[in-house]
This record gives sequence, structure tokens and C-alpha cells, in this order.
Amino acid sequence: MKKTLGILLLASIVLLFAGCLLIPAHNTSETLPPAQLADPDSRFLRLRGLQLHYKAQGEGEPFFLLLHGFGASVYSWRDVMEPLAAQGSVLAYDRPAFGLTERPLDWTNWNPYSSSAQVDIALELMDKSEVDKAILVGNSAGGIVAAQVALQAPDRVEALILISPSIYQSRRRPGVLQFLMQLPFVENFAIRFLRSSFPKAGELLAQEAWHDKTKYRPEIRAGYELPLRAENWDRGLWYYVLANEGHEGLVDSLKQSRVPILIVSGDDDRIVPTASSIRLAEEINTELKLLKACGHVPQEECPDQLMAEINAFLEKLTPDN
Repeated sequence: MKKTLGILLLASIVLLFAGCLLIPAHNTSETLPPAQLADPDSRFLRLRGLQLHYKAQGEGEPFFLLLHGFGASVYSWRDVMEPLAAQGSVLAYDRPAFGLTERPLDWTNWNPYSSSAQVDIALELMDKSEVDKAILVGNSAGGIVAAQVALQAPDRVEALILISPSIYQSRRRPGVLQFLMQLPFVENFAIRFLRSSFPKAGELLAQEAWHDKTKYRPEIRAGYELPLRAENWDRGLWYYVLANEGHEGLVDSLKQSRVPILIVSGDDDRIVPTASSIRLAEEINTELKLLKACGHVPQEECPDQLMAEINAFLEKLTPDN
């Protein structure tokens, strides 16, 4: 039995090696430094040697820190930044591996793509903004980061607003798979595969995130495709996948959290099924709001509905109410 498994594993490695030679690598000569793709209102700062892209609006308190999901960027917050800024300060940034934030290829002790680094970045952005407390708003995988920040530094978080958080979808990989993914030729295969397949697969995933696909207009598609013109987007994405291995235990920790939490989901979320958000709200005993005829990205597809629920939640946080 062990001999058979060994043969199968060896055969799989050989196939992977052959595959990396057969899959054509797209020409990346047209990629550009992220700063050359920036918008007029884009801002950049150096954080632990990383050039991080962000946008900010408003002033005063409360301070909203927006964390986007997998494959997204600050672009996904375009329709809610101004309404939030009418109430205080808003900062949205591109998490490492996404948007126009730099994709480092080498590092020593601090892996910018790791889960712990995601928390570090959020807290250091608050420090640089001279903010003691923030309301964290996280969509999908950004909801995981928001929750981790609240659990690590609860005194820095005024409230959590989790929009279709992908907490149940994040699972640790088997040890053998993790080992294989670390092999150099597998990295070569993976990056070639990403260059060849991710642009189309990402577009299909983005469309599936909408309840009404007719709202996924060409200009929105262009907004999502722009980061694929940034230098090292493919390697950054692979390093992010390697560094993120699952977040078991997060739900149990949230049960003990004293930070106010609002969970919001579209009633037709096909990326993180609506049932997952319902289950999470029940397990941690917190407030849940379902948005009608809405998918995985309410901040884009149903911003008015989302803002109405956020405003109602914020009113409950105000001591005078």
C-alpha cells in the first residue's frame, strides 16, 4: 500500500513538472510599476519597506478602516467611501498581493503575505493615521483580517462590520499538499498557470459575485483587471496563497469577543453562501442583516442597502441613543 502511494506521489510530481513546461507563460513585459497605474486620488506610503497603496477621505471620528476580499482592491469600496466619509475618516488600502500595493519577492523575517503581517499592517496604518480606535469593515477574506485584528488588539477596535466574511471557507491544507506547494518547480508551474488562467477565472468569479450580472459593467471589469498590469502580480498572488493556510478556531474566539459585531450578507451570495453568514451570526450570537437581491459584494451591487444597515448599526453604538 505504501509503495503504491509512493508511486502515485512520484507520478504526480512528474506530471506537475511536465505541466509547468507545457503551460505557456504569458508575456509580462507590459506590466508596470504600480505607481504608474494609480488614480489621481491614490496615495502611497512605506510600511516596513513595503510600498502600500491606499485612498482616504473625510476627517475626524469615527475612523473606518476598509479591508477588501480576495482578488479585489480599494476599487471595490468606491461607492461607499464618500457616504462613510460624511460621518468621519475613511481609509481603504490594497492588501499585499492585490491592487497597486507592491509585491515583494524577497523578505527575511516578516512575510508581507502572511496572516500575521495582515494584522500588523492594519494596526500600523492606524498608528500612522494617529488613530486609537477604528471601525473595521471587511468583505469576504478581508473579514477574516478584520476579525483577527479585533481578537489580537480588541482595545483598538470600536466595532466590526463583516460583509460576507469567508471564515468557514478558510481551511488548513493537508501537510503533503503544503510540502508540494513549497517545491521550486511547483512554484514555476503555479505562476505559469496563474498567468494563463487567472485573468479569465478571475473575471468569471467576479461576475458570480453579483446577484444581477448585468450590473457588472465593462468599466467595473476594467477596474478589477487593472491590478493585473502591475509588476509581479502573479508571483504576489502565489506567495499569498502559500502563506495563508486556514484559520480554524476563529469562530470560537469570536464567541468570546466583546467587540460589537454586525454581519451583512446578500440574500443571493454564491461565493460565500448566504447560509454561512447566517450560521456565523447564530454561532457567535450577533446581529445579521440580509440584503435583498444582492450578492457577495454589497458595497458594489447594493451600496444604499448596505449603508442603511451600517448607519442603523452605528446609531446603536452612540451612547446618546
